[in-house]
Amino acid sequence: MDDEFRTLTERVRASLSTPQETAAHASLLALVRQGTPAAREQLARILVAPEQPLWARETAAFVLGSAGDRRAFETLVLLLNYREPARCATAARVLARLSDPRTARAAAALATNPLRTAYSLHPIRLLVELRAPESVPALVAALERQLAARDRHWAIARACVEGLGAIGDERAIPALTAAAEHLRLSAAAAAALARITGEGAVTGGGAPEPAGEGGAAEKVGEGGAAEKVGEARVP
Repeated sequence: MDDEFRTLTERVRASLSTPQETAAHASLLALVRQGTPAAREQLARILVAPEQPLWARETAAFVLGSAGDRRAFETLVLLLNYREPARCATAARVLARLSDPRTARAAAALATNPLRTAYSLHPIRLLVELRAPESVPALVAALERQLAARDRHWAIARACVEGLGAIGDERAIPALTAAAEHLRLSAAAAAALARITGEGAVTGGGAPEPAGEGGAAEKVGEGGAAEKVGEARVP
């Protein structure tokens, strides 16, 4: 946690633009260092207090969530599907440690929300890590939606394929078989099917392309031209 918190602190510090923000951040870090029950109560109040900057809520949620305090859950879920990938990744790691029973349902909802597809990479990866009952149905649904879409987010589809292969559940076989018909997914889908069935993978014609870390996934239209999905406003 120390290294992760240091990375978070450095990222936040680099984003501050005024002396007032810098002073407020220093005060927040001093509160975190206290590590007392009273300090944790103050951090919990930051999560729900009006007009708190996002960096303050993120810091408080990180500290509380890492300590197993489930009051951080709602803020972490908000950050899990945020437009900045660094925030998404940090939230996913803390949610995995938090072990809140609501986490898998929330991640599944985000992974299958068609309005947030461009930012669903980290919810998908969290579902894979959790291996929860919701994981396979949500990943299959997200993959099938991509296969049926006119403009596909290939990085998201590939993350679903790779995740289903890692989980190894036979319920994913029909969706993975369909994915194998697409050049951009064929190699990953063949590898995933091989892991599930125990048979040797047949490499497709498409060169594997790892799912990116970006907050906006690449999508390719019917004409084949790649573009980046614009940032969506977070509710």
